[in-house]
Amino acid sequence: MKKRTTEIVQELPYERFLRFGPENLTEAELLAIIIRTGTKESSALQLAERVLQLTRYPKEGLLGLHDLTLEELKSVKGIGEVKAIKLKCIAELSKRISTASASEGICFQTSAQVAACYMEQLRHRATECVILLCLDTKCRLIRETKLSEGSVRMSLISPREIFLEAFEAKAVNILLIHNHPSGDPTPSASDIKLTDIVREMGDKMGIPLLDHIIIGDNIYISFKEKFWLLNK
Repeated sequence: MKKRTTEIVQELPYERFLRFGPENLTEAELLAIIIRTGTKESSALQLAERVLQLTRYPKEGLLGLHDLTLEELKSVKGIGEVKAIKLKCIAELSKRISTASASEGICFQTSAQVAACYMEQLRHRATECVILLCLDTKCRLIRETKLSEGSVRMSLISPREIFLEAFEAKAVNILLIHNHPSGDPTPSASDIKLTDIVREMGDKMGIPLLDHIIIGDNIYISFKEKFWLLNK
């Protein structure tokens, strides 16, 4: 009798999905469907609740799933390597879907839309990533180049490398994007210095820097919007 009760609890998220649709399920119920099976002591729903409890402020719930390691997920009794990998894949898929949705119909002249396109790709990163966007006359993307990845100071980024990429791509305009793992997009002295150098070089070479966008935790700063790209 006790075993039958456990099976009913495990099937509840599926039943709720069929009756009410996924939009009416809790985060734990959605994860329980992915986890699928529980243990003798815990249902899939209870395992899902324990996984969500592992997430940390300020990224709690499903948002925090992306930051959990395989080892952290496997620390929950009943979550083995296969289930942990499934959960990490779900987190990665959700990030990619969000990025793809944001980039659909994007206008690279609009800072907010560019930031939305790269927000999910960059905001979760634990290290800095600097990206160069090479654009055509209508500000459509020609090439996306990762200039650096890892713990790096912006002062070490070579303006020469930036414009070699731009010339090779036959770019008419360029954009710089990078993230601050701290979550605070406030530009550093190195960020400002590099931006000024690239802006000046771009003006001389006829490949203007349209913007430099810094991604924080669900927030961004645009040099263009702040009028920091004006000639000095």
